[in-house]
Amino acid sequence: MTTSHSPDFQLNRPGVLIAALPAVLGFVPENSLVLLTVDRGTLGCVMRVDLPGELDDIDDCIDHVAEVAAAAGPDSAIGVIVDDRGLDCPSCADEHRELAATLAERLAEWGVELLAAHVVDQVAAGGRWRCADGCGEGGVIEDPSASPLAMAAVLDGRRLYARRADLQQVIAVTDPARTAAVADMIDVTGPDRSDADARADIEAAIEAAGRVADGHPLPDKDVARLGTALTDLQVRDTLYALAVGESAGQAESLWAELSRRLPEPWRVEALTLLAFSAYTRGDGPLAGVSLEAALRCDGTHRMAGMLDRALQAGLRPERIRELATTGYRLADQLGVRLPPRRGYRRRAG
Repeated sequence: MTTSHSPDFQLNRPGVLIAALPAVLGFVPENSLVLLTVDRGTLGCVMRVDLPGELDDIDDCIDHVAEVAAAAGPDSAIGVIVDDRGLDCPSCADEHRELAATLAERLAEWGVELLAAHVVDQVAAGGRWRCADGCGEGGVIEDPSASPLAMAAVLDGRRLYARRADLQQVIAVTDPARTAAVADMIDVTGPDRSDADARADIEAAIEAAGRVADGHPLPDKDVARLGTALTDLQVRDTLYALAVGESAGQAESLWAELSRRLPEPWRVEALTLLAFSAYTRGDGPLAGVSLEAALRCDGTHRMAGMLDRALQAGLRPERIRELATTGYRLADQLGVRLPPRRGYRRRAG
């Protein structure tokens, strides 16, 4: 899920709307059901789920999407079925029509009107769309790279991916053997750690973030130290504040690096810090894949679970940013000087 308030998102022009999906999702959707919620004429939450191999098996998926969509209280919604069989499969037309009807029915149960449902064969320039209910309307997809939202994303420093798997590579473990070696270096923190220990670890994380952002390699011993440090709740909770500071970009680069190099279960803390950082700047796609990976590591992780529920409910980034206040308070108690807060704006991921 992600969210958007862009006035350039033209809800009444399917070819333009569908072309903008990669900029909203962060990647080009394939074989997907995408649901866009609308509240007082403005785009709200955007959800995407994989289409099952047989569309007859999608009922449970639709139930979940409808429930999540309704959580934000939208007036209406628009569905997009991305199916590479698309318009060249006459027998698929009935499946698409039934899927759209079921989606409309489930949304209506939550008081949400389905304004329209479209089928598209590919979200690319020259792709073709038609209405799912057999109304006879259809057209050609405009160039996604020329979408106003895509241009805005690039200007904001966001990277757009060709497919979701490419986005997932941002956090994928790159060298399993090296990660296993790091696991042997990690110490379990004990209850006798002092405030001075926590303060030193926070300062080490800030220094490492600057080195990673400048392109300098992070030695395995430093990765292991930081993995150990993140198990200290004072350290971890203080570091959440970096997401809203002037060095947020450096911190996010560090969390991504640690997500790729730390072993489980230590990796979950880096993934959750990365998700929080991405969420606060409005990058729902990166936050979503990071939280998905974090909850695979530890399904009971409280912060990851809370952020995941907030993201699925469409809670706005500015609300999430308020959580960083705790980090600044802890830093004051520990005597650590964090980078000053910055004004809210997106930044490169």
